[in-house]
Amino acid sequence: MEMSLDNLSSAQKGELMDQVKQQIALANAQELLTKMTEKCFKKCVGKPGTELDSSEQKCIAMCMDRYMDSWNLVSRSYTQRIQQEQHRG
Repeated sequence: MEMSLDNLSSAQKGELMDQVKQQIALANAQELLTKMTEKCFKKCVGKPGTELDSSEQKCIAMCMDRYMDSWNLVSRSYTQRIQQEQHRG
């Protein structure tokens, strides 16, 4: 059964778009978390053991903070740029 967007009301289309945006945001957040964990673990943990020592814990916490700061900065810049492009168009 093929669903056509033409058959949907504008309210239904808006709802569908909101759901798609939420799914994209969730996928982006999951990817961010995976990459951040991977990069910070590689950077901070020399020899994996049964638990992290205090220097590894501090390193991971600082690494994740910096990663989030960078990601937020890029996201803000990207959003501003898109808004500027939309105003020009």
